[in-house]
Amino acid sequence: MAGRVFKPYPAPVDVYLLDGTYELFRYFFAMPSHRNREGREVAATRGVLGTVLSMLEGGATHLGVATDRVIESFRNDLWPGYKTSAGVDPEILQQFPLIEEGLQALGVMLWPMVELEADDALGAAAVRAAGYEEVGRVFICSPDKDLAQCVRGERVIQLERRTNHVIDEAGVVAKFGVLPASIPDYLALVGDSADGYPGLPGWGARSAATVLARFGSIEAIPPAASSWGLALRGAEKLAQTLRNQRDLALLFKDLATLRSEAPVFDSLDALRWRGPRDADFAALCDYLDAPLLLERARILANLRR
Repeated sequence: MAGRVFKPYPAPVDVYLLDGTYELFRYFFAMPSHRNREGREVAATRGVLGTVLSMLEGGATHLGVATDRVIESFRNDLWPGYKTSAGVDPEILQQFPLIEEGLQALGVMLWPMVELEADDALGAAAVRAAGYEEVGRVFICSPDKDLAQCVRGERVIQLERRTNHVIDEAGVVAKFGVLPASIPDYLALVGDSADGYPGLPGWGARSAATVLARFGSIEAIPPAASSWGLALRGAEKLAQTLRNQRDLALLFKDLATLRSEAPVFDSLDALRWRGPRDADFAALCDYLDAPLLLERARILANLRR
């Protein structure tokens, strides 16, 4: 053993990935209106920045936030009914650039998505973060069904911050009846009203879960129900629908599949929070009428030094 050098294994690092779009909508509808001295609605922006500070105050050291700078994405070219910004309150939309400015001034890693979506960035960041051996757990802070496909064991998990509910791989199976890898197939069959695609007629949560638990993917489902080996009511009709609309089902699966090639970060250290850009964050907090946010950020930055 003489002469051997032991390198200490670093303490596990937990990574938090926050869905900024979800948080912005949530706070917009949950918080009382607050207009700054220019008359601009800023309550939701204040709420999101407060949430991020709460996460940091709670011990988070490595954090990234994704937003939908543009609600529309490449998926709108694939399916005309896919979600758009039509009908969204303008006072939500006008806060996206403000929250992005605030997060950058706070010193938080930000992914403002245009061609891709915030969920794509969160999924790509989860995959990349899990590739570092020093990472203990990756928390995907969003309740979106799409993101369940990113869950891996007890290491990459979803966290619903509003209820503090955690969903690991066993939780995904308990909730949907399928493994995380089958979530795009599941959503393709049952549809996702939030994203604007309907699924296939007759296919519901139970039938999709039963068939996919057996075969794993749409591509692997035999055309004939007689080959399924399942006691499933209406199996023949379901099989016929899938035969007739298989291309549509695969299109919906493509819509539901997150793109892991989304550009996120080059090193784990890029996610480490080191404090706000003081002058920029001070100016932003003044614009938001939120001096307490500035005070919290400064206190926290001093504690982290």
